[in-house]
Amino acid sequence: MRKSLLALPVILSLTTTLGACASGPVGNPNSPQPAKAVELDRYLGKWYEVARYDMRFQKGCEGVTAEYSRRPDGLIRVFNTCRQDAVDGPVRTAEGKAKVVDTATNAKLKVSFFGPFFGDYWVMDHADDYSWAIVGEGSGRYLWLLSRQPPSDADRVALTARAKALGYDVGLLRPTKQPPG
Repeated sequence: MRKSLLALPVILSLTTTLGACASGPVGNPNSPQPAKAVELDRYLGKWYEVARYDMRFQKGCEGVTAEYSRRPDGLIRVFNTCRQDAVDGPVRTAEGKAKVVDTATNAKLKVSFFGPFFGDYWVMDHADDYSWAIVGEGSGRYLWLLSRQPPSDADRVALTARAKALGYDVGLLRPTKQPPG
């Protein structure tokens, strides 16, 4: 009986640690709703990644861009590009599809790169002229700061400040290197 009680703190500690690892980083435990509606035709086009919460599927990616365009079936084509390990390293691409799930605002989408599996893609905020966007989802574990142009230091500072105002832990952001404009 005594050995069982002594093992309890170890078991609780392991359970808590494993649970934290399984849930991934939490950059905004109280993730906000998108700040405004999105005009999809204005959102389409090429975006440069300014910074992101680093996730395993993007490890080593620099020079990251995302291009969105309409597909004949009404969905949105998503074409992501990155250079592995350096701005001029080998190119890696991924093509997916997105569908709007909140037609009232067009700010909540589902994106799939793997068959029938879709994940949340929420445009949390964007400039009125669509020169920048902040993308996340409901859990607060994912965050991307995007710009229409390769970002300047001033762009990075301004977008980081806006993400912080939305409640994100900007200490978790990893700046993305972009090739010179």
